[in-house]
Amino acid sequence: LAANDVARSLHLTRRDPLFASLGLARQGAIHGAAQDRTSARRAFDQAQGALDRADSEAPRPVWLTAFYDQAELNSLALSAYLALGEYPTAEAHAHQCLSALRPYMARSRAIATTRLAHAQLAQGDADAAVASAMKVPASAATQPARVSRRLQEFGAALRATAQGSSTVQTWTEHTAAWRTSA
Repeated sequence: LAANDVARSLHLTRRDPLFASLGLARQGAIHGAAQDRTSARRAFDQAQGALDRADSEAPRPVWLTAFYDQAELNSLALSAYLALGEYPTAEAHAHQCLSALRPYMARSRAIATTRLAHAQLAQGDADAAVASAMKVPASAATQPARVSRRLQEFGAALRATAQGSSTVQTWTEHTAAWRTSA
């Protein structure tokens, strides 16, 4: 939080709304992880406002424009609202993130899809959650540690909440196919 406060106070951040938006979105994610609902919501509202004001034609470093956009802001909000237990809001941000992601961002898509499945499962919709989780390609489900770990957590939560259901059986069969293709 302190490091992000320092970054947000830089002249560049005060001058360019895109840099400000990134700092505010990260601040929102930090507040979400810290369970500070009010500050998280305020930071994401301000981040969205700054992103809306940013001139998309202004020259900026490639490292910034390569990853920070509406999809990334929604991804950070998704993470924060999941941590806060605000699952309907997290799901909404997941859908917005997925619709805004650039086609080549396969890893980000896998992460957002996995988080979407968690949000849906936490709302009691196991069928939608499994349908979402099954959209993660086998290569993404078995390779990046962050994705595979979250899918393992998803499977454990699914078994705990829908034990013995056909949905659990569908998920079990699907993950078995991942292991044989990996």
